[in-house]
Amino acid sequence: MCGFIVIEGEFDSQFESKTIGPFKNLYNKLTHRGPDDHKVVPFAKGVIGFHRLAIMDLSPQGAQPFKSETQNLLVCNGEIYNYPQLKTECTHHNFISHSDCEVLLPLYEKHGIKDMVSKLDAEYALVIWDAKLGKLLAARDPMGIRPLFYGKTKEGGMCFASEVKALHDVCEVIIPFPPGHYYDGEKILSYLDLSVVKKFHNDSQEQVLKGINQKLRLAVDKRLQSDAEIGFLLSGGLDSSLVCALAQKISKKPIRTFSIGMTDDAIDSKYAKDVADYIGSVHTNVSMTVQDVMNALRVVVYHLETWDITTVRASIGMYLVCKHIGEKTNIKVLLSGEVSDELFGYKYTDFAPTPEEFQKEAAKRIHELYIYDVLRADRCISAHSLEARVPFSDQDFVEYVMAIDPKLKMNTTGMGKFLLRESFKAGEGEEKLLPDHILWRDKAAFSDAVGHSMVDELKSFAEKKYTDDDVKNAHLKYPYKTPFTKESLMYREIFEEFYPGRAELIKDYWLPNQTWDNCKVTDPSARVLPNYGASGK
Repeated sequence: MCGFIVIEGEFDSQFESKTIGPFKNLYNKLTHRGPDDHKVVPFAKGVIGFHRLAIMDLSPQGAQPFKSETQNLLVCNGEIYNYPQLKTECTHHNFISHSDCEVLLPLYEKHGIKDMVSKLDAEYALVIWDAKLGKLLAARDPMGIRPLFYGKTKEGGMCFASEVKALHDVCEVIIPFPPGHYYDGEKILSYLDLSVVKKFHNDSQEQVLKGINQKLRLAVDKRLQSDAEIGFLLSGGLDSSLVCALAQKISKKPIRTFSIGMTDDAIDSKYAKDVADYIGSVHTNVSMTVQDVMNALRVVVYHLETWDITTVRASIGMYLVCKHIGEKTNIKVLLSGEVSDELFGYKYTDFAPTPEEFQKEAAKRIHELYIYDVLRADRCISAHSLEARVPFSDQDFVEYVMAIDPKLKMNTTGMGKFLLRESFKAGEGEEKLLPDHILWRDKAAFSDAVGHSMVDELKSFAEKKYTDDDVKNAHLKYPYKTPFTKESLMYREIFEEFYPGRAELIKDYWLPNQTWDNCKVTDPSARVLPNYGASGK
């Protein structure tokens, strides 16, 4: 995980502009994303700032920005998983490092940006200065795993940064750079939309189960390449448990897993320990108190750059477990279980009225993930100078699962994510990847499963802080996506303290599809759904 800021404009020798002031004041707001190396490099029309978290090639040769003989510059926050194959195409380039990102600039110079991004198997956000064209170019991975924002200075100069906070004082308008798009120096164009399926494949259910199994194994395997130490977030739910179990099968030594739960009523912690014991990982459970939660709330919203209820709730536990990892270990990379819900279904998708509606909802969620769960994972992890890797977001895996006939993904068995579970069920005489009570454990939302008391206490705190009239009149102060509960008003007011006037960065509240039966709710917790059942036990 790295952080960068690129601003087009006139700067003096001290990197100060008459209009935006000292560049380093903006640049320093991203230090948490990369503590290993810091570079400020001018180019003909502006300045690049880069904070490095060294993952591949820990030596100075892997430092960015990369510069070519033609004076082109590149910064990339990313992991390029197919870089060994891509390097074979760049025989014209003399590689100076083993960094996976070094391949990008020679690849761009050979193919251009459109063909370059089409070749990548990666999680990335990148910006290129093309000295010959005299233009900035940019691109972002298809799932938006790595963050990228853009805007313009008052003078019309292009700006790019890893987080909003670096551009807030510079750009009147800041926009999330759309996943699966590239900027060619003139306009932003799409190169891949994983939410769009042109044709469902005709695989039988047996072939589908085999495909899911094999492709997820490969997705985990490629994300284990690192010169820095890797750890794993393990909630004890299906998704993170599968990632950890598959990684342990591949690893030659015990992996390190981490879970978190409320001191008094943690639900997930016991399941996480069961998984850790079964797969043989070195496990740490972090306990958090109500006071820990309340103390973390403001800083969590600051890092998240969102006011969404679900995102804030689910981020507090994740932020605190990552805080422990960042402070107590040498781990730099964390694998997590995001994106599975959007592909295979969540508790509320049990109420999808038709397979077509299920698919439409999955496509919507995949398309918007970068402002919800993916945003949460990036900010909670990067806040503590760690890197997030998300196997379920693997391009090949996502394309395959999205092209499965949605009739097979509908919950017709009473157990959500049936295909995913069934694909890892042991055959006769085979060793089980996970114990049955984990493989077939009912879904529990992370913000609930760390302990119901966490959300209850947040709601209670908001209840004391605001009156009914405060909520009733919230539209006068916040006409865009007006807060509709005391809790949502609390999050919005914290957000506006840090990022006044930036509410439109987020499209909407993450809530179940309000047009479906049993889904017209005002609280995003699965606890309010009639099919919650054994989820919280």
